[in-house]
Amino acid sequence: MHDIPRGHPFRDSPEDVEAARHSPDTPQTRSTAYRLAFQDDDFLTRRELRPVRLQLELLKPELELDAHGIVSTVVLFGGARIPAPGRAADAASPGLAAMAAHYDEARRFARLMTEKSLAGGGHEHVIVTGGGPGVMEAGNLGAADAGGRSIGLNIVLPHEQAPNGHVTPELCFNFHYFAIRKMHFLMRAAAVVVFPGGFGTLDELFESLTLIQTGRMRPVPVLLFGEAFWRRVIDWDALVEAGTISATDLQLFRFVGTAAEAVALIEGWDAG
Repeated sequence: MHDIPRGHPFRDSPEDVEAARHSPDTPQTRSTAYRLAFQDDDFLTRRELRPVRLQLELLKPELELDAHGIVSTVVLFGGARIPAPGRAADAASPGLAAMAAHYDEARRFARLMTEKSLAGGGHEHVIVTGGGPGVMEAGNLGAADAGGRSIGLNIVLPHEQAPNGHVTPELCFNFHYFAIRKMHFLMRAAAVVVFPGGFGTLDELFESLTLIQTGRMRPVPVLLFGEAFWRRVIDWDALVEAGTISATDLQLFRFVGTAAEAVALIEGWDAG
C-alpha cells in the first residue's frame, strides 16, 4: 500500500485503481457491482448519469486547454463539404466545387493568425475548428503551415466525425453533447470567423450572434467570408424591416473578402 502524501487526507483515485487490478479473482470481485464507479462504463452511460456526463464533457477540455496554456482562441466555422481546390472535381455538386476558393482563404487566414499568435508566445488567438473536413480541415492545416498549434472539437456523428490529420493531437477533443461543444467554441473566443456552410454553420453563426446580442457573451468580431453567399441565403434587411431584429443588430458582424482583411479587423478590434 502506498503512503498517503503529506497534506492529502485521502488516497488518490489512481492508487485505488491500481490496487483494484490486484484484487483476488472471486465471484464477488468479478461482479459488476464491485467495479469502482468511475471505472464502470455501464454505470457511467446510464440515463440517470447524464448530468455527470455533461459535467465531465465540460471539465475535460477545459482542464486540458488550461494545462496547455490556451488563453484565447479564434473560432473558425464553415462547411464540412467544401473541397480543397485540388479535390474540387470530386465535389458532390458544381456549387460546392465553385466554393473551393474558400478552402484556400480559410487556410491562409489560419496561417496568418497563427503566425501572429506565435509572435506573441502562442497562447492567444489559437485557431479552433470543429476538427472535421472542409473549411475545418483548412483552418487546422493553415495553423500547421505556420508551425503552430490548433484545436479540434469533434463530435460523434453518423458521418464526418473523424478528426482531420492537422489538428494538434493533444488538443483534439471528442464530444457527445452538442451543447457542451458549443460552449467550448465560445468560452475562449477572441473572434468568430465564419465561411459558407450548411445547417451546422448557420446554427453556430446564429448561436454566436444571439449570445452577443443578448449580452450573454462579450462582444467579439464576427466576420463572414463570402458576402454574396451570406446575402443570398439570409435576407438580413428583411429581418430589420419585419422588426424581428433592429438595424443596430446588423453591426454585430462584418462581411470580409480576404484573409488579410479579416486579420486586420481582428487586430483593429484588439487595439481598440
